[in-house]
Amino acid sequence: MESFRVLGCRVDAVDAAGAVERIVELANAPSFSLVVTLGVEMVMCAQRDRTFRATVNGAALSVCDTIGLLLASRVRHGPLRKRVAGIELLSDLAARSAARGDLRLFLLGGAGDTAERAVHEFQRRFPGVIICGARDGYFPESDSAAVASTIAASGANLVCAGLGSPKQERWLAQYGAATRCGAGIGIGGSLDVFAGTVQRAPRLVQRTGLEWAYRLVREPRRWRRQLALPQFVMAMIRELVCGEGNQRSYR
Repeated sequence: MESFRVLGCRVDAVDAAGAVERIVELANAPSFSLVVTLGVEMVMCAQRDRTFRATVNGAALSVCDTIGLLLASRVRHGPLRKRVAGIELLSDLAARSAARGDLRLFLLGGAGDTAERAVHEFQRRFPGVIICGARDGYFPESDSAAVASTIAASGANLVCAGLGSPKQERWLAQYGAATRCGAGIGIGGSLDVFAGTVQRAPRLVQRTGLEWAYRLVREPRRWRRQLALPQFVMAMIRELVCGEGNQRSYR
């Protein structure tokens, strides 16, 4: 699989269909693998945290979740062609579970009964989807082993962790094997959208890649997180000026 590095973070050149097939393969494997839905904020976090960067680059699959990474690839004539939005990928995985039965999901994340309400929405949209369990993401670190054991006992083979990044990737990297799932994927705030707690941007806004602006208008408290965007642009300009060129690799 061809991949591309953006500020030192690997992102794989795969479309949504290819991502689903790869995740199905990983979920049914005997050992645990991490799947990352890579976004600009994560890339900038990886600039400050080498351990997190190693976690991202060590993932079995890293998909392009935000328009910023796609544009970075285009500017540098990289291989990325399409964005694979995390929430849409989660929908595709649920649809695959319903159609083939080769994915058994566990939903982890959100506050209160968010995960349970998301389960009902999944079942409404994708009749036959296999969801082995769900629970909120607000638990102390001391309970992590117990949470992983609960997931292991559920019979799931794909844990969908909506704990927010970088916490979700770190949690999956540390406890993923204990869940006995073949794969784990970080899904950010996707469960809030499925549960109806958060409204997603209109389709036109999604197509233009301005979902971040839509959410900022609706949730002004997110302004600090959005500082990652100008920081990313400046870092990309510095990388281009330094003449590092395209960083392609094949796996």
